[in-house]
Amino acid sequence: MKKIILTENAPAPIGPYSQGVETGGLVFFSGQIAIDPAAGKIVAEDVEGQTEQVLKNIQNLLAAAGLGVENVVKTTVFVKNIADFGKVNALYGKVFTSPAPARSCVEVSNLPAGALVEIEIIAAR
Repeated sequence: MKKIILTENAPAPIGPYSQGVETGGLVFFSGQIAIDPAAGKIVAEDVEGQTEQVLKNIQNLLAAAGLGVENVVKTTVFVKNIADFGKVNALYGKVFTSPAPARSCVEVSNLPAGALVEIEIIAAR
């Protein structure tokens, strides 16, 4: 059994995927890039602005599922340039405080829509 999570307060799916899927007490959320849901596009040009929008999208998805950042058990951070990780990490650390979720971070050659950062999460009830 699975429940689909969908909210207008985060970017709408642009392909055959859901914003989030809940099953077995876990909620798996699709990776979030810095699309402003009101504008329908990335509005920030720098990694800090994009990271802030990504984190806002994540918090809105969690709220739609009746969860908060304290429910997040695992994150995966994708950055276009690993040299930006310190900037991303500083903003990330303001949202995901101790006890922080498990995390992976990888540099990738490209992200959708020219994004500089993407974060996906898994949360538990």
